[in-house]
Amino acid sequence: MRNYIETPAAELEANRLCAKRINEQISPLGLKYHIEAYGCQMNGHDSERIAGMLVECGFTKCDDKASADFIIFNTCCVRDHAEQRVFGNVGALKALKDANPRLIIAVCGCMMQQEKVSRHLYKRFPYVDIIFGTNELHRLPTMIEAALMGERTLMVRNIDGEVTEGIPILRNGTFSTNVNIMFGCNNFCSYCIVPYVRGRERSRSFERIFSEVEDVAKCGFSEITLLGQNVNSYCSPESGMKFPALLDKISGIDGIERIRFMTSHPKDLSDELIEVMATNDKVCKHIHLPVQSGSTRILEQMNRRYSREHYLELVGKLRQRVQDIEITTDIIVGFPGETEEDFNQTLSLVREVGFSAAFTFMYSPRPGTKAASMPNQIDPAEKKRRLLALNAVEAEMLKTNNQKFIGKVGKVLVEGFDVRDGQYFMNGRLSNFKSVYFPFDADEAAVRGMVGKTVDVNIVDTTNNSLIGELNG
Repeated sequence: MRNYIETPAAELEANRLCAKRINEQISPLGLKYHIEAYGCQMNGHDSERIAGMLVECGFTKCDDKASADFIIFNTCCVRDHAEQRVFGNVGALKALKDANPRLIIAVCGCMMQQEKVSRHLYKRFPYVDIIFGTNELHRLPTMIEAALMGERTLMVRNIDGEVTEGIPILRNGTFSTNVNIMFGCNNFCSYCIVPYVRGRERSRSFERIFSEVEDVAKCGFSEITLLGQNVNSYCSPESGMKFPALLDKISGIDGIERIRFMTSHPKDLSDELIEVMATNDKVCKHIHLPVQSGSTRILEQMNRRYSREHYLELVGKLRQRVQDIEITTDIIVGFPGETEEDFNQTLSLVREVGFSAAFTFMYSPRPGTKAASMPNQIDPAEKKRRLLALNAVEAEMLKTNNQKFIGKVGKVLVEGFDVRDGQYFMNGRLSNFKSVYFPFDADEAAVRGMVGKTVDVNIVDTTNNSLIGELNG
């Protein structure tokens, strides 16, 4: 077991004092901030930390860039063309900077952890005040203070083994929230840049996680999602507690009704985790289990460390042991060297498993990863053809999969509502992550009061992606 250290308390205290100084300076001015986040739930949760620090510094939130005095882009580098989009959005801010010289512009996140990219952005856009990588989040108040004094900051460090605790968080939502249990990744899939920009795998202590979940429960959150690049490999640095035991422990916290988690790597999915999912009512009956390809040969090239047969064996165990479980996945088409036979194996696996959702992508090379320099790169037009064919098969399977819910009653955690032709429709999810819509005849106050509640719903119909129900009773 590796030992990880927390960011020194003195450093965190220095940042808190810095935030206090900034607050005293800018609070009377009524300055506003705007955050634009890209990418995964991890990035979204980092943005909640950014918001927490900005509020501590005296800023208030605004929804549009034109009204903001502090604009920050929290970037992602996993998807294709991400760099061009960020550079384009940053370039569009020059007019705002010219109109409002006190505007502070910042760019952070996974893309900025790539030193070549962050240095290029620093040189190309001299009006960007702050650029920092994934390891510097807690230092944001210090960087803001420097910007207020007219200094630019470019801060990117590679740190192995540090976990930062105690950053203030301004959480979105009222009943569902995210809790990080670990950071980084050790898997080094040949197509993936995450280990290079998020660092090596490091778990938070069980005590820290438990305390955070207790706090969010006291604040009224009833559903939590535990986040990690690979939650299955969680290991508490003090006690060696593994992920299944962590789930069991936090399920005992009063007020927590549902526990979700993502993402799970198939190579580390244990029988113990499957057993906890089967026997613990608070652990949701859904698992996001990225398969990436249905071809064992391509999986080997991807360095996924499981075979097609092993993946299907795991699916069989889950379906046999966990009642009503639904499985979602990620799939990449057009990986270097993928033949038509490899692709057909992916299609056949999708038909065999019957995923309730699949997030599908064309392979795009990431500089610095092994796959980027592999021979036999697939033509973009062929990748697009395969993606469309895969999506058609997944849509067909999803429609078939949804039919099995008709006539059943499920518990739906209501997440929101919309209005269609004067009729209120509530929307929410079953424990297994299926989306459900149902009409609700009431005034707006009662409709809003339904959000965050769990209700019984009869499933009566389906759409392409969701279920249609009627409130039971």
